[in-house]
Amino acid sequence: MRLIEKLKEFENQYMFIKWATGGEYGKLVFAGEDFIEFNIINVDTMEYSETVLIHAPLILEVAIGGADVQRIIAEVSSKISIEGN
Repeated sequence: MRLIEKLKEFENQYMFIKWATGGEYGKLVFAGEDFIEFNIINVDTMEYSETVLIHAPLILEVAIGGADVQRIIAEVSSKISIEGN
């Protein structure tokens, strides 16, 4: 199975992605054959700082779980519930 095929299963989820020129935490918006669309989260403010399109062959590593990813999910979730009230 190719990485891009596996990433399709994780669209709209938070993760860490490392690619050839950087690595960031964020939310995978779209995984296509050529590229992925990734919304980067500023970990200090927990707000989306930018959207990047990453050429799929440049992706080196993807972390879907782990303590840091869980912290990002918890902080984003708590921010959503505060804004919803």
